[in-house]
Amino acid sequence: MRKTTPGRARSLYVHVPYCHTICGYCDFYSQVLDRDAVGALVDALLSDLARQRERLAAPLDTVFFGGGTPTVLPVAHLARLLAAVAELVDERTEWTIEANPATVTAENAALLAARGVNRVSVGAQSFDASELRVLERIHRVEQVTETLEVLRRAGLARLNLDLIFGVPGQTLRGWEANLERAVGLGVEHLSCYGLTFERGTPLHEQLTSGQVRRVDPEVEARMYERTIELLDACGLGQYEISNFARPGGACRHNLAYWRNEPVAALGPSAAGFDGVTRYRNIPDTAEYVRAVRAGRSAHVECETLPPDRRARETAMLNLRLREGIQRHDFAARFGVDPAVLFAEAIDRHAPAGLLEVDSERIRLTRRGQLVADGVMGDFV
Repeated sequence: MRKTTPGRARSLYVHVPYCHTICGYCDFYSQVLDRDAVGALVDALLSDLARQRERLAAPLDTVFFGGGTPTVLPVAHLARLLAAVAELVDERTEWTIEANPATVTAENAALLAARGVNRVSVGAQSFDASELRVLERIHRVEQVTETLEVLRRAGLARLNLDLIFGVPGQTLRGWEANLERAVGLGVEHLSCYGLTFERGTPLHEQLTSGQVRRVDPEVEARMYERTIELLDACGLGQYEISNFARPGGACRHNLAYWRNEPVAALGPSAAGFDGVTRYRNIPDTAEYVRAVRAGRSAHVECETLPPDRRARETAMLNLRLREGIQRHDFAARFGVDPAVLFAEAIDRHAPAGLLEVDSERIRLTRRGQLVADGVMGDFV
């Protein structure tokens, strides 16, 4: 990790909203690929990047292309975008791109590797065909393995798989089988998320109409506990509530978020933080393009956070990490011992076995991770 430059971000997030289809559970801003509109979006991203260059401390420490599915971009447009960002990175930069199975070809994999991308996050979600149907994923199970093989042949060895537990109809043994398949593929990182039924999504409508049923909460909690146990036994240690990695394999870009460090953001709906102000871009591709073309700010939400709010948000985000809130680092950054600032929350949750506190850190216990949102909310 390079030293932070005051007022300048060392991390960059680029949001590419396009997908081949929109999954029923997804509430990220995304839309079906429109090949006629791709060129205008890439032009806007390049213009926005040029405008923000002075806010970036190059070479960047991390870059993350998310979405959507960035690998559905036609190769010529993807190449233009990669070329511009490549000017801001060096061999030490962690550069991640998200991909869905069957959206990676030998051609675009070679392009990624040639431009400096060195980490790929693949949205596997499940190795069970019936679970993929519930999630409205369009890839076949075997295409996960095929995609990893294509990436490795191109020299892209740093690989993550996203998995979802708590899928309607899923059993504890079925979830364990998913984990075992993922571990067997030899990836260095796994992201394991409990399914959420977000309002406004087709999956939420199916839930409210009775077409699907939630997994029993006790079974879902056991799925999470087994995730920690099984992956730890396989050498993938938990370093964040939902993330597991082999030694040295933690995602540095996401660590920047959880440590509340500045991250610049490009693209429709992308959210960024400059160290004082949080912002979010227009959640509409056409409107984002029009704003950038007209030389207007693409931000639709901006909030300048006072020091106390920044301290509390940092604590909340730190608690997602297994390292927790590092008391010395927090005090150096905000001028107050977090054990004093958050004494009321600590007094409420530590006796209940949800927090552990010592001279070095404050962190969630295993039990605390099961009710993390409630505990972290008291720190904000």
